[in-house]
Amino acid sequence: MSTTRRPTTNHRAPAAAPQAGNSGAAPAPAAGPVKLRKPVFTTVDKLAPMTHGNNLTARVLSARNVLDKPLPNQPLRRAQVAECLVGDHTGTVLFTARNKQIEMVKPGNTVIFRNARIDMFKDTMRLAVDKWGLIEVIEEPAGFKVNENNNISEVEYELVNVPLEKPKKPFKANVHPEERY
Repeated sequence: MSTTRRPTTNHRAPAAAPQAGNSGAAPAPAAGPVKLRKPVFTTVDKLAPMTHGNNLTARVLSARNVLDKPLPNQPLRRAQVAECLVGDHTGTVLFTARNKQIEMVKPGNTVIFRNARIDMFKDTMRLAVDKWGLIEVIEEPAGFKVNENNNISEVEYELVNVPLEKPKKPFKANVHPEERY
């Protein structure tokens, strides 16, 4: 943890000097800049339930406000939710936009979703971007025609409990072959 002093009006005593053997400083940064990985983009038809870290480029086809109400403890702030149909050349999916995201996903815009996740809502898939993700609006229109025939949000999923297999009998190595089982 590095400490940075900012000028303040509060006059406090200076921090004590570090003791011998303990420098008190943060570890030195790695040599050179941090090399970031290039994002791997996927398509709508390859999205799977309960996945995260999805990056994709899509065109917004429609947007519909679902919720717009004031927050109970903060009357000046509002909770806003919109469902937007977004898609690429492989299919479409419903995107759940919240608060400031609604301004970015207007019909006709081409957007890049980074670090998006798939949430399950009423047994169907919804694309969502939380605080760790990013939505970018691209100025130039997408160079693909959206395939509106393959809406993966219309597919219903069901959670199935799979029974565990019975464990096999252990192999007895030091026994005559006829007596092993």
